[in-house]
Amino acid sequence: MIKQRKIELLAPAKNLECGIEAVNHGADAVYIGAPKFGARAAAGNSLEDITALVVHAHLYNVRIYVTVNTVLKEEELAETEKMIWALYRAGVDALIVQDMGITRLSLPPIPLHASTQMDNRTPEKVRFLADAGFRQVVLARELSLQEIRGIHEACPEMPLEVFVHGALCVSYSGQCYVSQACFGRSANRGECAQFCRLPFSLVDADGKTIVRDKHLLSLKDLNQSEILEELLDAGATSLKIEGRLKDVSYVKNVTAAYRQKLDAIFARRKEYVRASSGTCSFDFKPQLDKSFSRGFTHYFLQGRGPEITSFDTPKSLGEEMGTMKEQRGNYLTVAGVKPFHNGDGVCFLDEQGRLQGFRINRVDGNKLYPAGEMPRIKPRTRLYRNFDQEFERLLARKSSERKIGVCWELADTSFGFSLTITDEDDNRVTLSFPYAKELARTPQADNLRNQLAKLGNTPFEIATALSEDASGIVLCLSQNWFLPASVVADWRRQAIDKLVAARRITYHRELVAWKQTGHAFPAKTLTYLGNVTNSAARSFYQQHGLSSIAPAYEEQAVPNAVLMFCKHCLRFSMGWCPTHQKGHSPYREPYYLVGTDGKRFRLSFDCKNCQMKVIDNEE
Repeated sequence: MIKQRKIELLAPAKNLECGIEAVNHGADAVYIGAPKFGARAAAGNSLEDITALVVHAHLYNVRIYVTVNTVLKEEELAETEKMIWALYRAGVDALIVQDMGITRLSLPPIPLHASTQMDNRTPEKVRFLADAGFRQVVLARELSLQEIRGIHEACPEMPLEVFVHGALCVSYSGQCYVSQACFGRSANRGECAQFCRLPFSLVDADGKTIVRDKHLLSLKDLNQSEILEELLDAGATSLKIEGRLKDVSYVKNVTAAYRQKLDAIFARRKEYVRASSGTCSFDFKPQLDKSFSRGFTHYFLQGRGPEITSFDTPKSLGEEMGTMKEQRGNYLTVAGVKPFHNGDGVCFLDEQGRLQGFRINRVDGNKLYPAGEMPRIKPRTRLYRNFDQEFERLLARKSSERKIGVCWELADTSFGFSLTITDEDDNRVTLSFPYAKELARTPQADNLRNQLAKLGNTPFEIATALSEDASGIVLCLSQNWFLPASVVADWRRQAIDKLVAARRITYHRELVAWKQTGHAFPAKTLTYLGNVTNSAARSFYQQHGLSSIAPAYEEQAVPNAVLMFCKHCLRFSMGWCPTHQKGHSPYREPYYLVGTDGKRFRLSFDCKNCQMKVIDNEE
């Protein structure tokens, strides 16, 4: 017998609307910001909205994870503890946390997941977290398939959460301090200022400009949709879509696209099964390049490659459509295989590499009539559609239904009738109805089946695979009894209400009491990189064998601190990597990143660990 592993598609939610649509479009779990202390400070949600999302999600066995993944100040610990209890009472399934101080609080029996902000990239770190009691670990985005497999083999019982889509941080998560250094806004406090999306010049030790005013730290967006099977085989259990600041159309489109990809895999690979209930039907064709993206990359999943950066622009390019042929009067002609529509947004890179764009007023075949001033575009320039008017119109409406499979059985009894409804998760409700029997003059089977099949706006649909009868409705009647349609409809409504109640009662919520442990932390000391901002976190690390624990970067002055630790490397981007390319630079190191405001950051290249470091030494 095949051993099956439940696979979780984890979708983001900026708010209640996004969360509900993530569920409706196929998510097995949804992560959403807590009222406070989430790593996207602009994406907090009320307890009332989180409770409403839990109620909707649990009907489909979809789990709700709440992010409480900032570092905490001393005076915030008591408030955090109170909030966690409120989230537990709201029915939340787990918390995604960064600050180890949370483990020292008086906690309800709610599972804790280790945020990627904890810098989870080695088997030793994941093993430590497993032994400490964490129930899921969010891995660093930079890991390769081989590294993920190594962690899974070292900790096979630990569910591994892996990012598969969305924006990429250029620094290892939790190890980026440049926003705090430059703007007083800590990424570890959910206030990232998007420093990595700014333009910089690259200057050498002699002051020579190597590259001028390019977005040298800006990465393309992650898209692993074509290699999900390899991720599952490497040991990933939870596949995470980035986007807690994204709008609802992004959540709908991207969640639906990954749902379809995973379902196709599950149909072939019986060892992998979905982690929630219900089947989605979409009123649109999901297409990932129609949602916000800076172009797509596999990042380092399949090893280091050249196509990870977006030096020209940090903005969304969208869907490549073709090239510009010529301009005439008030229109331009395009060569491409995809049609534009009235109202579409078009963008392109001009001769200086700057992103430009315009809105289409009218389309006539391959002629585009721009709204407003005619843009100046060089022939053979690539054109992209970063706003698809018709696609967005589709997504603005109801675009998906998620239905749980059920079957019916109607039987006669000595005192009337019984009606049984069974769902795909083996929840079963039987209601008995005293009712005087009356023989019908005409055959009633079709009428009865038609009435029971009317599931309309309920969360259910007939699933023929659950029943002995091809219709999904079994009639166990000794005679051709007459039952008015209104009576059957009333029985049907009562049974559905009871099944919804039964599903809520039988929902399995994992409860985990946190236990204090004392096993050794896999490091001798903690520098500012440990992000310790309160006494509870310090106590945790002391309990696990550390005596030298430095305050977090936000709590002290750190001269010449490394502000970013990047797997992305500008040496490699320029073709000068001594390890991978055997290249040689004509410029003298050290190199500096120089912002448009004149601030300078020294670059250091750690080839042993294959990292580029951005160092704070403004001159």
